[in-house]
Amino acid sequence: MADKTQLARQFIQAIPHAQELGMKLTNIGGGTAEISMPYDTKLIGDPNTGVIHGGAVSALMDTCCGAAVMSHPEAPGGTATIDLRIEYMRAATPGQAITTKATCHHISRNVAFVRAVAMDDDQDRPVATATAAFSVEASF
Repeated sequence: MADKTQLARQFIQAIPHAQELGMKLTNIGGGTAEISMPYDTKLIGDPNTGVIHGGAVSALMDTCCGAAVMSHPEAPGGTATIDLRIEYMRAATPGQAITTKATCHHISRNVAFVRAVAMDDDQDRPVATATAAFSVEASF
């Protein structure tokens, strides 16, 4: 498992958009992942409110879901997004980091299923939730 987790960590750290968005992988293993994205003015979608653009939140959630799949004990190798449904609950609070936690809860022969939640400092009210399906590819 440690080798798969390390490969997943290296993969996430090498993604150019993850670097540009400032994503930091804070936890990974056993089919779960957690990635944080700091508040950055270059990510603002609405200059009047200072709210981070939904596309940045979407990229964070997609990346975290893929990392959860890659670290799952039954995942043989790489993965790619098949379907990602995000429900935006509210705008993230300007000035606060957004953290996504994802769990790969089931893997079939060809598809992995994931759930995720994105939060800012208000841990009682999610910014967004996601359900996703990812391909399950041949071994690394």
